[in-house]
Amino acid sequence: MIRFSKYIWLYFFISSLVLVPGIFSLVKFGLRPAIDFTGGTLLEISFLSNVSPQSISDLAQKDGIPLVSVQPSKDGSFLLRSKPVGDEKIALFIKHVQLLSPKGSTINRNETIGPILGKELLQKALVAASLAIVAILTYVAWAFKNIKFGVSAIVALIHDLLVVLGTFSLLGYFVHVEVDTLFVTAFLTTMSFSVHDTIVVFDRIRELAKRGEKGSFEEVADRALTQTLGRSLSNSFTLLFMLLALVLLGGTTIRWFVVALLIGTTSGAYSSPFVATPILILWDRWERRRRR
Repeated sequence: MIRFSKYIWLYFFISSLVLVPGIFSLVKFGLRPAIDFTGGTLLEISFLSNVSPQSISDLAQKDGIPLVSVQPSKDGSFLLRSKPVGDEKIALFIKHVQLLSPKGSTINRNETIGPILGKELLQKALVAASLAIVAILTYVAWAFKNIKFGVSAIVALIHDLLVVLGTFSLLGYFVHVEVDTLFVTAFLTTMSFSVHDTIVVFDRIRELAKRGEKGSFEEVADRALTQTLGRSLSNSFTLLFMLLALVLLGGTTIRWFVVALLIGTTSGAYSSPFVATPILILWDRWERRRRR
């Protein structure tokens, strides 16, 4: 049996190394919302000859297009984001942009979202996340007949969500990565994966306690973690390898979505044994001290 409970404060220190910079970035810089939430136009254009980002920016300024960013990609295409503007202006701008390349160009994406729809998407995303947290807390507390199991699972869940949000806040500030509806999907998927592993560990703790295993609650928890660690690692690495392959070989359209899943999955695999269970152990220590 591995004595995981001996290093509780080390686990919290490791978590703080990731959480503190992320939370600071969230408070100071926030997230960079994509046009899915702010409204605007997204164009992806591939040129058959070399075109500079500056020439695109100058053309947009001449045509009265309020470009937010001009992002080149490895395959020679450009991702253009602009604030809400009329369809006629966008159509005229596309014609002028295509003339920048004598050999021709291809419009891969042309998406326009109004600011009202963007605001509605953001509200629905927040409502969905709130409902999921309440449902998870209620289910875990009911399933284990103890509110401290539910609260511990939710704290680990919030830990994972803050890791994802904080990391993307830092990426948004330093690399200009934006969050869109795909990020919301990864965000909600992280919630599911985080609680899944936590419930497996908690269920083994409950099973060992029912058997009347000898030793304190900490020893029972250590025994449960030792027994479930191999299964959790196998399950997590299977998913991590697949996500790594998608990050390295997948297209640019889904890259940051997969990165969000990869961060959330890694954090979820860590938080179940090293955040949720230590909180449960500390809670038990506090209850025993209070009874004395």
